[in-house]
Amino acid sequence: MNTGVTALLVAVGAALGAPTRYLADRLLQSTHGTAFPWGTFTVNVVASFVLGLVLGGPAPHAVVAAVGVGFCGALSTWSTLAYETVRLVEERARSSAVLNVVMSTLAGLGAAGLGLVLGGTLQG
Repeated sequence: MNTGVTALLVAVGAALGAPTRYLADRLLQSTHGTAFPWGTFTVNVVASFVLGLVLGGPAPHAVVAAVGVGFCGALSTWSTLAYETVRLVEERARSSAVLNVVMSTLAGLGAAGLGLVLGGTLQG
């Protein structure tokens, strides 16, 4: 597959992933009455799982480009994780800040690992 087509697939995936991230974050944050960033946590874990699933499975290059790189890349937001963690520290919610980093890292790695395993079972 040529580079131009791959770039287009990544862009299409990202165009879907970014608004999905925003809408999911707003929905999840509005349903929780806490300062903990549940929306960012959730989209990062979901993106990690989907990326693991795509990379571990029999997905063709086009799917890896559109879903793995584009959609998951735009859905996940590790820079927002960093920002929200700093905000929690500034608000003196240090335990929530530590919990945010630890839970996000462990859950993200676990979700990616689970996706890789499940994707591998799809390969047969």
